[in-house]
Amino acid sequence: MRASAGVAIVAALVGCNTPDLGAAGRAEAQANVTPVVQAYCPQVVIRTDTGFHRAYAGKAAEGDDSKLIYQASFADVTRSCTANESTLTINVMAQGRIVAGAAGKTGDVTLPVLVEVVDGNDVIYSQKVAFNAAIPPEGSGQFIFQKPDVSIPNAAGGASRFTTVRIGFDTGKAAPKKPARRG
Repeated sequence: MRASAGVAIVAALVGCNTPDLGAAGRAEAQANVTPVVQAYCPQVVIRTDTGFHRAYAGKAAEGDDSKLIYQASFADVTRSCTANESTLTINVMAQGRIVAGAAGKTGDVTLPVLVEVVDGNDVIYSQKVAFNAAIPPEGSGQFIFQKPDVSIPNAAGGASRFTTVRIGFDTGKAAPKKPARRG
């Protein structure tokens, strides 16, 4: 009985002397845990038809390089995913470049970024993002675009292997609509 009482006292003293790690300590402890892949995370691709964007001074000036305000393009993409039983959330990131044109100047511009998730031929997520980027005094620079909340339905094992995230610039031209199916 004395031995068990002694063990209890020692355990209590050790517990009292253990520092409280707080939120930062708990976050660090969790960061040391090896991540486990729980679901398929769809690949991100840059759209070949809208992976670059040019802005001109006036609609009639389109194609006139002397009226070019800026040109932006995407160069590289990546993603990470988290999943629960019903939703797969994709954190989409893209690195791009912006260059001032002949009619451009330094400062902030708004890029019309379009993020889509397609499964085969079906668009299951689409959102246009007004992204602010800066043209530096040198006339050209890089930007990092991030959209951390792209959420799609989660199937068992993650997204379909035919699911892809596409990123590009919104050209304002509507895609042709498919005829409605009669059922």
